[in-house]
Amino acid sequence: MSPEKPAPPGPGSDEPGPAHAGEPPARLRSTDIARLAGVSVSAVSIAINGRPGLSDATRKRILDVAEELNWRPHLAARALKGATSDVVGIVVARPARTLGVEPFFVHFLSGLQSCLSNKGIATQLLIVEDTESQTAVYRRWAAERRVGGLVLLDLTVDDVRPQLVAGLRIPAVVLGSHGNPMPLTSVWVDDHTAMISILRHLAGLGHRRIGHVSGIAAYQHTQRRLQAVADVRDSLGIEVTSIATDYSDAQGASATRSLLEAADPRHTAIIYDSDVMAVAGLGVATEMGIPVPGKVSMVSFDDSVLATMAHPPLTALTRDTFALGTLTAGELIREMTERAEPRFVQAPTPELVVRQSTAAPEAGE
Repeated sequence: MSPEKPAPPGPGSDEPGPAHAGEPPARLRSTDIARLAGVSVSAVSIAINGRPGLSDATRKRILDVAEELNWRPHLAARALKGATSDVVGIVVARPARTLGVEPFFVHFLSGLQSCLSNKGIATQLLIVEDTESQTAVYRRWAAERRVGGLVLLDLTVDDVRPQLVAGLRIPAVVLGSHGNPMPLTSVWVDDHTAMISILRHLAGLGHRRIGHVSGIAAYQHTQRRLQAVADVRDSLGIEVTSIATDYSDAQGASATRSLLEAADPRHTAIIYDSDVMAVAGLGVATEMGIPVPGKVSMVSFDDSVLATMAHPPLTALTRDTFALGTLTAGELIREMTERAEPRFVQAPTPELVVRQSTAAPEAGE
């Protein structure tokens, strides 16, 4: 009787199939790496996934063997064993056209991906209509073990996503939400202090009637900026009119026109929650024949090449958005590898850079 032939590997297995003459050699397995490195298979798993529990020398020996042989764990097999893929998911509920021209998002995503790429981790971006669609995606990705981590953006007041994601046991980091109970690690920026720095600058120039073209009112960072206005309005002796928008250039332009057409009171300065809207507002002022900063001063909450190339260049809050992305990625890698306790991590507060778009109001204004 001829010897029994080995059974072919099952679906998703990282066991190699039999090699035949003229075919490439069978795929390496984690057991091969363990044998060559002189360690157990579990030690290989710990080293490859960056988990604690090995000496530096042992971890280096395993990784050196894997690197020399260009070996990576088979993702399908890892999924069957309860692992997740080397992909970070981002689900954004904003109009795609708005994101396409938003420098903040592009720079943040670039910083995020640059850090993740160093660890061999890719990003998957999905744009949806609303929070309900976001939560549906998170549930599906969790069931399919599609992602190994998540980044949550644009937290709303009473947002249900952090609690849901924590319950799904997907490592995740939230951008924002300082001061609120949070089951996930949060990287936050002090929007409250940043907004106060703008208001003090304008009040110091002598502006008393100020317009504010804000972002989406339901967002927590928008609420923090509005709270800053409320906190210092009386002490600075200013009146502020806020108009909510969707961050688009179209709504930014429309809000600017409303503020500039209002005669009583006439606004002598306008604050914009994004550079895209600030540049759109500058265009409206030019179209209406209202000189900046002669008749109205303008300030952007975000700084980018758009703000510096505008005429006149815009006074703006500047920060390293690329670095904000790398900081967020670093915290997410910590969560993915260590399953660490959630924490609040503060990013540097944006600083006001004064350019030619702000000046003292004309006498009598």
